[in-house]
Amino acid sequence: MHPTFRARLLAREPLIATLITLPAPELAEVCADAGFDWLFLDAEHGSLDLPAIQRIAQAAGDRCPLVVRVPAIEDVWIKKVMDVGVAGLMIPQVNSALEAAAAVRRSKFPPAGVRGVGVARANRYGATLSEYLAEADTHSAVIVQVEHIDAVHNLEQILDTDGVDAILVGPYDLSASLGKAGKISDPEVRAAIARVRQVCLARQFPMGIFAGDADAAREALDQGFTLVAVSADVMLLAGAARQVVQALR
Repeated sequence: MHPTFRARLLAREPLIATLITLPAPELAEVCADAGFDWLFLDAEHGSLDLPAIQRIAQAAGDRCPLVVRVPAIEDVWIKKVMDVGVAGLMIPQVNSALEAAAAVRRSKFPPAGVRGVGVARANRYGATLSEYLAEADTHSAVIVQVEHIDAVHNLEQILDTDGVDAILVGPYDLSASLGKAGKISDPEVRAAIARVRQVCLARQFPMGIFAGDADAAREALDQGFTLVAVSADVMLLAGAARQVVQALR
C-alpha cells in the first residue's frame, strides 16, 4: 500500500503542487500527468464550486491527491468538501489556536470532532461507509494557512493544536496584513516568514508556502519548506501564451 498524502506530509517529504482555480477537470488531468505531487484546489479565490470540485476529483482519480482550500471555517463547506473524498483541507486565515481547533473539530468525526456522517463519493456512496469512518480521520490532512501577522504572533499556539498537520504561508495576504500588499520582498514581510520558518524547523513541523514561480519554489525547498504550491493554472497558461507570442514577433 502506498503512503497516503497525509503520511508523506507528516514525514516532511518535498511535495510540489500548483493551484487549480478554474472549474475544468481537464486541467487537473493535465497537471496530474505532468507529475505534481498534489493539486491545490482553490475554492476561496477561484471559481470552483462543489460540483466542480467533485468533477475534478473524478478526473484526477487516484493519480494525484487533491487538497481543497475552503472559503472559511464553515461546517457546510468543510463537510461537503470532505465528502467528495479529497486528501485534505486547506483552511485560510487561521490566526489563533481557537480558530485552528475549530477547523480541526469540523474536519473530524466524533468523538474527535463534529463532522456529520453522510452517504457520498468519499465512501463510494455508502458501499464502504464503515471502512471510511474507521480510516478517514487518520488519512485526511488538515493544513492551516498562516497568512496574517496575528497568526505569526500566535504561531506556537497554533502548532500546539491537536490535529493540525501542517501550516502553509500565504505571502501575499501576510504582506497585506502588514500594510504592504503585494510587497512580499519587503524586509518586514520577509522577517515574518523567517520567524515562521525558524519556529517550524525547530519543531520539525511540516511547513509550506506559495511560490510564484519555479525559482521561488526552489528557494523555498532549499530553506526547508516541504509543501510548496507553485503558480496557478491561469498563471501557467498566461506565461506559456506570452512565450509563444514573444517567440513569433
